Amino acid sequence: MDSKSFTDAVKERRTYYAINKDIKISEAKIQEVVELAIKHAPSSFNSQTSRAVILFKEQSDKFWQLTTNILKAIVPADSFPATETRMKGFGAGYGTILFFEDETAIKKLQDGFPLYASAFPGFAEHTSGMVQFIVWTALEAEGLGCSLQHYSPLVDESIQKEWGVPSSWKLKAQMPFGNPAGAPGEKTFQPLEERVRVFH
Repeated sequence: MDSKSFTDAVKERRTYYAINKDIKISEAKIQEVVELAIKHAPSSFNSQTSRAVILFKEQSDKFWQLTTNILKAIVPADSFPATETRMKGFGAGYGTILFFEDETAIKKLQDGFPLYASAFPGFAEHTSGMVQFIVWTALEAEGLGCSLQHYSPLVDESIQKEWGVPSSWKLKAQMPFGNPAGAPGEKTFQPLEERVRVFH
């Protein structure tokens, strides 16, 4: 299967909630995509603060079951069936990528450059967003469907215990992925003239 061009992938990147495990690319290729993003995404002072954990198949299933169990304890009973259905949808995918920023690396920057100390957490958020976008777009180019989810801090402790993730790795987002099993929702756009200003 030929990869899409970068611009086509940017335009076609969407949120897919209906996914399954019938993917057409290898786990090695997915790992390559994540490693490329972690290695090459811009970061302030080349600090390279981003981290990732890739959970394939049963490991991904385990993550979404853990998340379901945590949510069951706090979501009202009459609302939980919808929550459980959503979790099963994420768990139906082939895998999940967990995105982190390393607070130890951020603290090192703050200590080394105190003038910018208050800015470094925000800079790390920028880096994390770029890593997520690179991965999402690259996986779209390879024919996968993804979405971006946010269940931190509820799941942080479970992740640390189950997969030995350092406590200094601050969870930012979770990306379930798989073979698209349904069309994404319609996407509309606000007028660009209201969003972009150009001066010659």
